[in-house]
Amino acid sequence: MIRREFIKKSIAGSAGIAIGAGFLLNSSCKGANDKIALALVGAGARGISTIINCCKINENVTIKTVCDVNSTKLANAAAAVEKELGYRPATVGNMKEIMNDKDVDAVWVATPQHWHAAATIWACQARKDVYVEKTPSHTIWEGRKMIEISRKYKRVVQVGYQNRSAAYGFSAREYIADGKLGKVVAVKCYNMLGGNKWTKQSEAPVPSWLDWEQWQGPAAAQPFNPGIVSERGIGDYGFYWAYSGGALSDDATHQLDLVRLVLGDPPHPKSVYGWGGNHVFGGESETPEFQSIVYDFGDFTLECNSGYATNYMIKTPNDIRRDNTRFPYWSNNATRVEIYGTEGLMYLGRMGGGWQVTGPNNEIVAQDGGVFPDNEHQTDFIHSLRVRKKPNGDIEECHRSATLVHLGNIAYRVGNTQLVFDDKTEKFLNNDKANTLARGTYREGYVIPEKV
Repeated sequence: MIRREFIKKSIAGSAGIAIGAGFLLNSSCKGANDKIALALVGAGARGISTIINCCKINENVTIKTVCDVNSTKLANAAAAVEKELGYRPATVGNMKEIMNDKDVDAVWVATPQHWHAAATIWACQARKDVYVEKTPSHTIWEGRKMIEISRKYKRVVQVGYQNRSAAYGFSAREYIADGKLGKVVAVKCYNMLGGNKWTKQSEAPVPSWLDWEQWQGPAAAQPFNPGIVSERGIGDYGFYWAYSGGALSDDATHQLDLVRLVLGDPPHPKSVYGWGGNHVFGGESETPEFQSIVYDFGDFTLECNSGYATNYMIKTPNDIRRDNTRFPYWSNNATRVEIYGTEGLMYLGRMGGGWQVTGPNNEIVAQDGGVFPDNEHQTDFIHSLRVRKKPNGDIEECHRSATLVHLGNIAYRVGNTQLVFDDKTEKFLNNDKANTLARGTYREGYVIPEKV
């Protein structure tokens, strides 16, 4: 069993030291007694619940403004803040009002994926720090722009890869780094979710509660479709390439990032092979119902199987994710990671679930429990604002994790093929169409410039 003292030490500083040594950011939040004013962009269930929780678990943190282009969600979010925190924040329908507000210290970005980069870049240009949910970017190129802008203006940019603040992730990384698993020869991560046939809906008039122009933002303009945006729910935008990377960017992105963390954050893979399609239900989604991807890291391969096709698989139950003494039943765990070493096999849970290592005869030779690390990740963000350090989920390493999502999707989109990738230039060596997808395009008024 890995000692809990190590866990406490890791969560307090080891991860931050590893990525942030010698790095000092411009100051905007000067000390523990200074109030930090947050603003939320994207007032869906996830965004509002996390920003409210952040204020509850950290001293002197408030929500000044909430922004959403959906007036129903905007009103509900303001009411939720008032109920939970005792005051009512300002509400706006255009995020630029937040960027122009000098009293806002940091922006909490919980929009659909296609808005993440533009919102982050605008916030950094306005000298504000950023918490941006996963997947941080929509293309490889814009992810690199997010790094450049954060470094240019010395801003804290924390990505919502919460596993990067999970104590059991640090202990798994130490276990592997110490050679106890032997040489890693293969890694498999799973995102085996349930689903059914998805069919597109017909075009319809834009509803009164939605600013459709602003919702589309950087994406190419198209007529409104009620199957994309929901008044009160998430909506089905995840089935469209214009707004999302499908199941890979919605859930599997966490497993891919966790793999990189526990393996010591290796650089980009040398190549990627992707396969996928709507072969299960024959639905009409642009993103595949199921896909399998193999990444070549030189001395080991990483395989990812992801999609909405296995209704008998289950995510780690919440009671286990909240209890560091219990572990998932690995064989039908929908979101597990398997790391095969020459000395043992590590099963690893994401967003709680801990890890266990089995040896000969399926004997458990080591383990460490773990819980859902939302609180730790939010605490690390606020601490990073106050002391001006890189956060655990700093944009640079998280960009490399997000790139795995983009690589897998691009390999599928150019014809289920193998692509060779250059680590230095972040370009493909053998496919022009792949490079076009990696660069992306932007609608007038929302263009991310070459030089940020």
